[in-house]
Amino acid sequence: MNSLIRRDPFRELMTLRSAMDRLFDSTFLGAPWEGSLFVEELPLDVAETADAYIVKASIPGINPDDVDVTFTGRTLTIKGEIKAEEEKEGVHYHLRERRYGSFTRSLTLPTPVQADAIEARYEHGVLTLKLPKTEEARPKRITVRSGEEPQMIEGKAKDVVSKN
Repeated sequence: MNSLIRRDPFRELMTLRSAMDRLFDSTFLGAPWEGSLFVEELPLDVAETADAYIVKASIPGINPDDVDVTFTGRTLTIKGEIKAEEEKEGVHYHLRERRYGSFTRSLTLPTPVQADAIEARYEHGVLTLKLPKTEEARPKRITVRSGEEPQMIEGKAKDVVSKN
């Protein structure tokens, strides 16, 4: 028995568009691994706690002294360069996929942070930044009270008017 499949011309059109985008990207930009890391290629994880933002960037094989981290306003920028290995005479590569070249990535945070308290650590190819939030940006706990509690109203004797 044959099954009936509904035709969706819009889905087919989007598949064609994706194929054309890939074709033009590879034709005019070259393969993404040739020459340098693109901005989109610097992988980041950004997490938020009540007190800080935690940013992790994967940059294996780079000397931490070659990484430049700046913070201006609310924008964090990570720049660096991965140097290519010199080609050795007599060595024939079958495959070269390791990336090299300069990279940059900027990230704008939604709330202000204490720029002078930012901590940076580089371990096992991962750059970890801790950006503490300013006191104003930290969430405040507000206590909600029920209306059942008796409230005492204080006043001064001169504020009370006698009706006699």
